[in-house]
Amino acid sequence: YSAFLILSAVVMSTIGVFIGLLVTGQPFGIVMGGIGVIALAGIVVNNNIVLIDTYDRLAKTARSPLEAILRTGAQRVRPVMLTTITTMLGLLPLVFGVNIDFVARHISVGAPATQWWTQLATAIVFGLGFSTLLTLIVTPSALMLRANVRAWLDRRRASRLPLDDEGVPEPVAVRSAAE
Repeated sequence: YSAFLILSAVVMSTIGVFIGLLVTGQPFGIVMGGIGVIALAGIVVNNNIVLIDTYDRLAKTARSPLEAILRTGAQRVRPVMLTTITTMLGLLPLVFGVNIDFVARHISVGAPATQWWTQLATAIVFGLGFSTLLTLIVTPSALMLRANVRAWLDRRRASRLPLDDEGVPEPVAVRSAAE
């Protein structure tokens, strides 16, 4: 289940890439757009791994899954947001096609040197922004869904067990395949 959650972030980021390219009116180039998706996948997967790993660690000591999810969010929202914001701000000059020549002390917009990198930067910026928002909402929700389903299944199994005279479920004998 955790692997599914981690990989779902890659799908969410790819949706963000297509939204970003659509908003900026750029075509999806296989080379630069594809490299942007691959680079983005590494960042997004790392964010989800950190979130899920922290939840798994806190769930062992927390009183309830909800407490573990809330503590995970409180501990991890700042590092995830800082990573996202610094990456997005660092790539914004490329998204807008700004070229800074430090030798000639000249700033130009739409220079030929930046045209190659615009799709890559746009893919990473929009995909990262979209997937980070969804990661901070969907991943904790999915973790709570898993906890609720487990609790429901445990209650369902407990209601099917035969009870002894004191109301305690009796142990069920396991039968072998030979019987």
